[in-house]
Amino acid sequence: MPPFPGVDFLDFDSLLSDEEKLARKSVRQFVDEQVLPIIAQHDREGTFPMNLVPEMAKLGLFGANLKGYGCAEMSNVEYGVVTQELERGDSGLRSFASVQSALVMYPIHAFGSDAQKEKWLPLLQQGKAIGCFGLTEPQFGSNPGGMLTRAVKKGDSYVLDGEKMWITNGSIADVALIWAKCEDGKIRGFLVEKGTPGFKAWAIHGKQSLRASVTSGLAMTGCKIPASNLLPGVQGLRGPLSCLDQARYGIGWGAIGAAMACYDTALSYAKQRKQFNDRPIASHQLVQEKLVWMITEITKAQFLALQVGRLKDQGRVHSSHISMLKMNNVWMARETARMAREILGANGIVDDYCIMRHMNNLESVYTYEGTHDIHKLVIGERITGIAAFV
Repeated sequence: MPPFPGVDFLDFDSLLSDEEKLARKSVRQFVDEQVLPIIAQHDREGTFPMNLVPEMAKLGLFGANLKGYGCAEMSNVEYGVVTQELERGDSGLRSFASVQSALVMYPIHAFGSDAQKEKWLPLLQQGKAIGCFGLTEPQFGSNPGGMLTRAVKKGDSYVLDGEKMWITNGSIADVALIWAKCEDGKIRGFLVEKGTPGFKAWAIHGKQSLRASVTSGLAMTGCKIPASNLLPGVQGLRGPLSCLDQARYGIGWGAIGAAMACYDTALSYAKQRKQFNDRPIASHQLVQEKLVWMITEITKAQFLALQVGRLKDQGRVHSSHISMLKMNNVWMARETARMAREILGANGIVDDYCIMRHMNNLESVYTYEGTHDIHKLVIGERITGIAAFV
């Protein structure tokens, strides 16, 4: 398999620093050499490639844009191009890194005690421990404030009761960050370790999307944890929502990678596939129209991602900027995958090609970490000053 050439119509690379290009190059090579040869089989079997976790840790992909504790201390743009390449391999791979980094390491780094940071961040950064993020519940997804999971203080402990659903890495995690509503009605974060009595995790089977990813349910029944496992630095929805902003930022870049993979596959196929007087189908107007749409939308998505990344590095990014990034780029990638499948015809549905795998994955990415419609409402509130969530 030849190395991925990249997709760059408007000299996007000229806007990247040498450090940003180097970060992308190292992960691009990792994906080409170690991910793509095996990912279709894992998707077919519904398994996550655990053997890649140590390699990802060596590349500094866990907590990549955090400081200290062995983290790579990348800029947010460097982190963005890294997640782009991971999702070019598979959304499940990027999801693993996103959860580990943005939804577990970030909140411990930002809101944890010194003891929590010193215990967990080095282990998570090295891939020696796996984390998961428990916010979504069977009854509450887009409205996390309605959560039913409760935490009751009893002496020097908390007792957690409740259930979480659609949790990436849940059944393989060594530590779960569980968000629960306390007796005062405020939402707090708690670190629950694997093996704690009253804590149960199970894998969700039968998925047709994100098959090369571990998706789980979690349950806490009289789950008693030390009060020292409470994240002391945050309360209320600001905690989990700030984590989600970190993850959504990575998704906005990652979706570009999935779109690039589909576009590159469709372009190569269209040049080689011949029909009607032995001419390549790339010579047909309707095929070119699809390819032009794809390259145009990918290009727009690249510049949107870069600007949001620059604002994030400058400390000027707003949640609505990240919502626009996630909303637009995942939509773009989903449409690109569908058009690419059309170009490949029947060949587009078999896993000899990456397109159907990306298309199925993007159906989940379109929904998780804030649905397409919810992100519209976030942007709508930003521009009108009026919340339309109720």
